[in-house]
Amino acid sequence: MTEVTPQPQGWGRGKAFFDAPPRWLARTIRAATAIELAIGIAALLLIFFLVMAQAAQRYLPVDGWPWTGELARFCLVWLTFVVAGVLVTTDSHIAIEMVDAVGNEVVRRLVRVISCLVVAAVGVGLTVEAWSLIESQGILKSPAMRMPMSWLYAVSLVGFVSTTVRATVAAVQYAVVGVPQDETQTEAPVA
Repeated sequence: MTEVTPQPQGWGRGKAFFDAPPRWLARTIRAATAIELAIGIAALLLIFFLVMAQAAQRYLPVDGWPWTGELARFCLVWLTFVVAGVLVTTDSHIAIEMVDAVGNEVVRRLVRVISCLVVAAVGVGLTVEAWSLIESQGILKSPAMRMPMSWLYAVSLVGFVSTTVRATVAAVQYAVVGVPQDETQTEAPVA
């Protein structure tokens, strides 16, 4: 079970909104998550099959396809950035959980809100830069596939916008509802 830190008076409507969001909003969030995960899964599968094709090409008596390595690298970039927003929402991103062990609930809440705001600020910076690269790099093409480089940044832009929005919402949620505490987690055994 999880226990949430108590909130100040007057936060009841905000807590109710996060506990039971409107159906249209919940469906939109689920759809966005499904799209991001589908792009990530497609990129991961492409990486797998392209690397296998590269390995097979070494032992076949035919010339290799140079575009396979290039597309695999692009897919790795897309995979990394597209699923970043989902990781922020599910709290699955890399994190140092030292603060979660602090007994003061206000400190935990404050650190979580600040960390989410920092992630959102970085997301804004990456979004602005990706947009700038989409506009300025459209004339450049990749060497092997001849893919416009703006496509590389366009797919990444989806993940940057998602990360920004989801980190901002998470900061507000932590500020209003509090930080959930997982009581099932215990300290690691000392060996």
